[in-house]
Amino acid sequence: MPPEIASNTAPLGRVLARLPAEWRAPLARLGLAWAAILLVFLPDWAAMAGQWWDSSTYNHILLIPFIIGWLSSQRMAATLAQRPQGWWPGLALFAGAAFLWMLGSFAGLSIAKQLAVVVMAQAAFLALMGPRVAATQLFPLFYMLFMVPAGDELIPTLQTITAKLTMAMLHITQIPATIDGVFITTPFGYFEVAEACSGVKFLIAMLAYGALVCNVCFRSPWRRAGFMVVSAVVPILANGLRAWGTIWIAGWYGIEFAASFDHVFYGWVFFAIVMALVMLVGWKFFDRAVDAQMADAAAVEASPILTRLSALRLGQNAALGGLAALVALFVGWSAAADSLSAPLPSRISVPQVAGWTISDSGPTTDWTPLHAGADHRLKARYRDVQGRTVDLSYALYAAQGEGREAGGFGQGALPMDSHWAWEAPGPDGFGGKADVIQAPGPVHRVTVTWYRTGDLLTGSNAKLKLVNILDRLLLRRRPTAVLILSAEEGQSAPAEQLIRDFLSATGPQAEWMDRIARGG
Repeated sequence: MPPEIASNTAPLGRVLARLPAEWRAPLARLGLAWAAILLVFLPDWAAMAGQWWDSSTYNHILLIPFIIGWLSSQRMAATLAQRPQGWWPGLALFAGAAFLWMLGSFAGLSIAKQLAVVVMAQAAFLALMGPRVAATQLFPLFYMLFMVPAGDELIPTLQTITAKLTMAMLHITQIPATIDGVFITTPFGYFEVAEACSGVKFLIAMLAYGALVCNVCFRSPWRRAGFMVVSAVVPILANGLRAWGTIWIAGWYGIEFAASFDHVFYGWVFFAIVMALVMLVGWKFFDRAVDAQMADAAAVEASPILTRLSALRLGQNAALGGLAALVALFVGWSAAADSLSAPLPSRISVPQVAGWTISDSGPTTDWTPLHAGADHRLKARYRDVQGRTVDLSYALYAAQGEGREAGGFGQGALPMDSHWAWEAPGPDGFGGKADVIQAPGPVHRVTVTWYRTGDLLTGSNAKLKLVNILDRLLLRRRPTAVLILSAEEGQSAPAEQLIRDFLSATGPQAEWMDRIARGG
């Protein structure tokens, strides 16, 4: 070996030489298993990494792998004092995670697939290292869950909470204001609590930080719980204060100045101050000594529960083979389901409706539902003899999957990042999901969404997902259709009544949607 190569490999050799002999083969198996999970499910890991890098909501996750490494190193002495073993309950957990990945693939739920691949990595550790080793690394293993970029689903709820908190503060400070959904009108401007103003990014980062502080700085479970409550509540309250401050500054210096001030001060400085204040308050309650052990090898060895769990042993080579077999099973099953595609007509056309004609006029404010990945799409405006209008959006999918979900997040009547915002639940009695949405103006719309597949007609995205998942589990080919009817308020009749009148003209809705799917 050339001297320069020998010098480069010597540090690694010294590290391996310091490892107990019984650890070398198990670590090699774990490395092999993790490398396989990374390669086989590379699209899911790459999608996660892309969100960490591209989305400001998840930028903090870039630090989490390094934090996990630091947490693990703190426990290394206690970990190396244990003897690794194969453990069949770890295989059971891995099977559950792989099944979740397959269901996420069937439903087109990226978050389910991303959670599943992280749990697979955790389960592989359990299957190849056993319960005692896992006990010494319990918190680092748990902290891996924070690598999953989850939280966008909270945005609508946080928008509503922020708007209500802002209104309460405006009333306290005697600033006249009215609220309409997430839109706030004041004497000096019209403000929207937009998705970017929901505070979700700070809440998610604060929860991850709070969990880390709880483990490192606290021993009492009650103090840990209390700090986590503070870590969840304070960001929400602080975001309400931020929104109020932006409006207050706009009253003094104008909306443009307030917007730039919000981006610079509130975006970078304000929440750093809030985080520092939370830590300052929690400091006096810290009850873990700086030099306290993060894992107690003797306690792990003496634990009767871990002794019983350790009896569920499995050969390490058998565990590694089991992991490989499970991956092959569920990846193969998913690939077979992905190849399914229901037969569709070459084209579909806008349906005729008795008493209504198709109009060339456009809405007051553009409204274009999102149906990403649909094989066929229709959009039309209908007008009756009284001049009342109803808008239709229809989409037909040969299959459901990643990037082509009829009820996927941000799909349908209220696309993400559009000028429309959710205002309130819509009227009941349609058998579909009704919402009231609003655009600046303000312009109000009632929208009603239905999904159709097989014999199912529903407005529930959850029911649609369950039926789609069952179809793919059974390798059954059936198309999925989505219909959205909408009407603007401010016409000669309420929007709700216009939609009901249109539905009465279409006849039985399930049959009407099926007729469109057959191409007329």
